[in-house]
Amino acid sequence: MSNIIIDSRFDSGSIDVMTVHQASAMLRLKPDNESEFKQWFHFRVANCGGRELVLKIVGLNDSAYPAGWPDYNACVSEDRDFWGRAPSTFDKDEEGGTLTIRYTPASDLVWFAYFAPFSIDRHHDLIAECASSEGVEHRRLGETLDGQPLDCLAMGEGETQVWLYGRQHPGESMAEWWMEGALEVLCDPADTLGRALRQKCRFHVVPNCNPDGSARGHLRTNAKGVNLNREWESPSAERSPEVLAIRNAMDETGVHFAMDVHGDEAIDANFLAGYEGIPSWSDEHGERFYRYQRILDRRCPDFQTVKGYPKAGPGKANMTVSTNQVAERYAATAMTLEMPFKDNSDYPDVVQGWSPARCKLLARDCLGALLEWLESEEG
Repeated sequence: MSNIIIDSRFDSGSIDVMTVHQASAMLRLKPDNESEFKQWFHFRVANCGGRELVLKIVGLNDSAYPAGWPDYNACVSEDRDFWGRAPSTFDKDEEGGTLTIRYTPASDLVWFAYFAPFSIDRHHDLIAECASSEGVEHRRLGETLDGQPLDCLAMGEGETQVWLYGRQHPGESMAEWWMEGALEVLCDPADTLGRALRQKCRFHVVPNCNPDGSARGHLRTNAKGVNLNREWESPSAERSPEVLAIRNAMDETGVHFAMDVHGDEAIDANFLAGYEGIPSWSDEHGERFYRYQRILDRRCPDFQTVKGYPKAGPGKANMTVSTNQVAERYAATAMTLEMPFKDNSDYPDVVQGWSPARCKLLARDCLGALLEWLESEEG
């Protein structure tokens, strides 16, 4: 019986093949360029012949987030459109931590990924479609280290300056699925929610802050191995031109409300992180964030406030992080939205887990909460 064939030399592809025997393989994660971060994988398997595949990704105790592997099921697709989940098990004592993926494809070809990929081509399709929509302006904020454009879309006639940006960590592809959902609302003249928000706000949307890392198949860094969400205090053209370009654009417009969209490897829930601990913290400033969080919690069953990150103590905020820097620099109501790589354990989906479709629905709920937040502030 012939061996399966494993490839990863394509947009966002990443895996090291150690051994292959018939329908089984032993694999290893590849670290980001000039970095030790490793967690993302994306590869295809050919010559499957309808056999059960047994794929073992080893050495995971040394990955960036080992707590991300228990109760995780790998994403799988046979058409690169619908992404389901392949039954997977994690054994921390096997080969330095091993995720075993078992899946029997219906055809000869199948793709696996850490989360449903959002390709660079899809990104450009999204930018083109939105830029051609009525009332939408496109701006090229700058250029990445690999020479890719940094795209920003602007729309709305209101006075409230809203920045939505995602995928600083490129392997967190759920962030751009969220962005696609948000832009579908904001760019559709027939969508009443989008129309109401555009009347009140001027939106600036950066769907992908890190196209280099996305194309290279990185988890967390840009082309130079730099974690962009630790560059906001002093970005540079040499290390983090992406952050420098975005922050310069924010300086031009000011920021009233900002959401930085991410994914979390270990926590099986959607949650927000705020800006506790910044130097200028006040209860009044913090209450603006907490009020938005309460509104979203009430409106959206897929959101919760029990699970999340610890709050920083007074004066202890990490000012290199986007949310803290934006809240401090502009006195903005800023926040980080985290979505799961696994699933929302409150409402699990055994077929897809947390999925692109649910990312897009959450985006609509976040925008609905923003409208209510704005109206309650006016009242």
